[in-house]
Amino acid sequence: MKLHCHRPSLAAAFQIVSGVVPTRTPKDILRNVKLHVADGKAILIGTDQEVGIRYEIPGVETDSAGEALLQTGRVISILRELTDDTLELEVTEEAVRIKSGHSRFQLSAADPAEFPPVPSFTDEQYHVIPGEALKKAVGRTLFATDVESTRYALGGVLLELGPESANLVATDSRRLAVARTPCTAHGIDKPENPQPVVPRTAMSLIEKSVADDEDVLIAVHANDVLLKSGHTTVYSRLVEGRFPRYADVIPREGSATADLVVGPFHAAVRQAQIVTDTDSRGVDFAFGDGTLTLDSAAADVGTSHIELPVAYEGNAVTIKFDPRYIAEFLRVLEAERSVKLSLIDSESAAVFRTDDHYTYVIMPLSREP
Repeated sequence: MKLHCHRPSLAAAFQIVSGVVPTRTPKDILRNVKLHVADGKAILIGTDQEVGIRYEIPGVETDSAGEALLQTGRVISILRELTDDTLELEVTEEAVRIKSGHSRFQLSAADPAEFPPVPSFTDEQYHVIPGEALKKAVGRTLFATDVESTRYALGGVLLELGPESANLVATDSRRLAVARTPCTAHGIDKPENPQPVVPRTAMSLIEKSVADDEDVLIAVHANDVLLKSGHTTVYSRLVEGRFPRYADVIPREGSATADLVVGPFHAAVRQAQIVTDTDSRGVDFAFGDGTLTLDSAAADVGTSHIELPVAYEGNAVTIKFDPRYIAEFLRVLEAERSVKLSLIDSESAAVFRTDDHYTYVIMPLSREP
């Protein structure tokens, strides 16, 4: 089996597929990437048996057919060091040979028949989300997942897929992120699984592999999900367990509101975060009289006091937040974007909202008397 490849395209494909290849596994075969060649197309396949990906390599010329296992780390290293734009890959039962310019490599071959399958997308009932919108929604929620929780299905992102819109939801019980995105349904009368929770690993893989200008087809089954976009198909088992009733924890109205511009607010939070440590991580956010004041103090470190002019309506409120949770929220937004903060009091959840249907709820830390 022989094929000619565009080296940068093959290298990019390997980087994407390697995102699901496990570094530690009792099954050594999973450390490989499977190459499937048929009908003039070459597809790379990787899996850890929970999440899998099929990625069609662009810029391939071949009249061969067959399968091979490629040593992930070594092939990536080879592709990184080569400088020519083209290469030839030849596979026999004994070896995998890579030729490019004046360089020649020969790697041992393993039996591809032992590699676990990753399904292709054949569903006729699915939802469609624009690629750019889905990537933005994933970026706005993924950071709020909790991979250590076993009580609820918090180690992934909840997908609420509707006929016209979809909600992506993530929480670690200390903060909650909800992002809405356009969505259309094709051939679906009643969803087989109305509230699937997709693991963090799979959502991260989707964010990296989906093209902005491609639609994403999403087929949800009872225990797994398939997503297809352009050259990429991602398979994932769903997170088991019940996702919390997240809508119940979003306060309806606040007694005070602040309009904040992301860039200056993020800068103030980062400054306040400097004088914190593991024992005193909280920062006091004091709103009132058109000014936000951020105060932090840590023993053996020092204190900080930052003032920021803001548009604020309501009684004065001082509330303590973990600045990491504020910074992670602001990091996924454009610096020029405005966000509206709704407050009730110093002990109740605070809600940030944007004008494009993004909601972020954060619980305050307790303030010492």
